[in-house]
Amino acid sequence: MKSNYRLFLGLSIFYFIIAVVYQQVGGEVLGFTGMLLSGCLAGMVGFYMWFTNRRIGAVLPEDNLTAEISDGAGDLGFYSPHSWWPLPVALAACAAGLGLVLGWWLTIIAIPTLIISIIGFVTEYEKPVASGSH
Repeated sequence: MKSNYRLFLGLSIFYFIIAVVYQQVGGEVLGFTGMLLSGCLAGMVGFYMWFTNRRIGAVLPEDNLTAEISDGAGDLGFYSPHSWWPLPVALAACAAGLGLVLGWWLTIIAIPTLIISIIGFVTEYEKPVASGSH
């Protein structure tokens, strides 16, 4: 993780320097703004990785130059084998985006649908707590 946050923080500094050079050479406002936003995005990712690395506090196998492949083995988390929830999330997001072009009435319908489908997607594998059982 150490090399990752160094890479993203270096990219952030690079984007900021290039944005200043671009502006001095006579670049347009949109390109300058895009480079500043790219620098901010790379900085946010780099800060998140740096913060996560500090919180973990251990040397990860990716940072150990003498690590073996088996050092990174273990449980990586739970991944859904199948889910239909991305489909309604995508359709509702498309409808909300098209609603901005076609008419506000479609956005007004699509936003609650998007919220409900995101809640369904996030809570798909939540188990209800049985009351009265210990």
